[in-house]
Amino acid sequence: MAGMHSVMQSVYSWLMWAIQPLLRSKLRRRGLKEPGYLEHIEERFGTYAHPFHTASHPEKSAKTCVWVHAVSLGETRAAEVLLQALRSEYPDVRIVLTHGTATGRALGATLLKEGDAQVWQPWDTPAIVQKFLQHFQPNLAVVLETEVWPNWVAQCQHAHIPMVLVNARMSEKSMLSAQRLAWLSRPAYAGLNGVWAQTPDDAKRLERLGAPVMEVVGNVKFDAQPNSVLLAQALLWSKSFTRPVVLLASSREGEEDLWLDALQALKENPVDGQEHVHAVHWLVVPRHPQRFEEVAQAIVNRGWKLSRRSKWQDGPDPIDEENLDTVWLGDSMGEMSLYFGLADVALLGGSFMSLGGQNLIEATACGCPVIMGPHTFNFAEAAELALDADAAIRVQDMAQAVTSALQLVCSGPDENSYVSACLAFTQKNKGATQRTVQALKPYLQG
Repeated sequence: MAGMHSVMQSVYSWLMWAIQPLLRSKLRRRGLKEPGYLEHIEERFGTYAHPFHTASHPEKSAKTCVWVHAVSLGETRAAEVLLQALRSEYPDVRIVLTHGTATGRALGATLLKEGDAQVWQPWDTPAIVQKFLQHFQPNLAVVLETEVWPNWVAQCQHAHIPMVLVNARMSEKSMLSAQRLAWLSRPAYAGLNGVWAQTPDDAKRLERLGAPVMEVVGNVKFDAQPNSVLLAQALLWSKSFTRPVVLLASSREGEEDLWLDALQALKENPVDGQEHVHAVHWLVVPRHPQRFEEVAQAIVNRGWKLSRRSKWQDGPDPIDEENLDTVWLGDSMGEMSLYFGLADVALLGGSFMSLGGQNLIEATACGCPVIMGPHTFNFAEAAELALDADAAIRVQDMAQAVTSALQLVCSGPDENSYVSACLAFTQKNKGATQRTVQALKPYLQG
């Protein structure tokens, strides 16, 4: 069996080596819309512009180094919470932060301290991973949530570097995909030194893949504090609003069309006993910044007037605020606390098509109740907990979400009870970050 695994691992490694030109081509295409993908491309292949451990800085070389991998924006938000707690416990630790997406890297750049480094994740071939490990010489590798690459695990084992998976989640869909490649995925998960899962269901699915699950600790994102400056700004701006705000948060491709269809239908055929579509301000924040222009054009093409966050000075223009046919577009990065603070209710992007939903924790932490569609399999446990806590409502489709939002924000007392439930839900689920840091102590005490 070991011999067969070695053969299959070699085949996989050869394939990863062979498709490197395809990766370069993909990065060039993505870079046309997101220039961040064109920066520092050679880092993905084990070439780094700056030394990390040098003879001229022996004091830095002596410090514990932790490789933290946060593939995308959501994982980087979790890394932000974890790094703050980790540095509080170990002030001298050096961090090597890696990402796979431009949005993750952009946020990650704000988390660096003196002596840290940030690079793209190494492409998963033995030679490239070896170059990465030799260059940075981490004492511990910490992967957040989902990313487990076979050669990362194998090469860390070879170099005697413990690799752990924290804030781990595993959907049923992802587990079934991994099981279809069990010859590759099972040795990778089994080769981890430890796994700390978000939920019991995540733990069970990870164990079925062979992962050494140590404990269920919860989700570190519950410990994230909303940006108080942005929340204060939202409170100040909203005092002048004449209508409530309904937010379509982190929308994905196709969902804006469903949303605009629902608004148009309600506009043309008002439902008896239902507040009119003009009873609220409509705000949309696309998940991916490269789609801001596309969504802006879709709004204008449907006959709505457009007001963009990037043009606001002290909030929406009063003329746009009064215009009943104006849609607000959140075309900025790093301001979700502002948008959730402005909103009286949020429709959860990614949940109205078969995309698995988005994490609703940031919304509830800002006291913003959530209306979600039927597709939340990527965050199933958090979604169910929010439903049980009355911090969220589930509907069948976008049209029902729009009408439910109107009903909620125009009903008064019920909305206030949902806000209180959101804050209580967030408070109840805190503590995962400290439990995770405590779990990492054996790997860091030396």
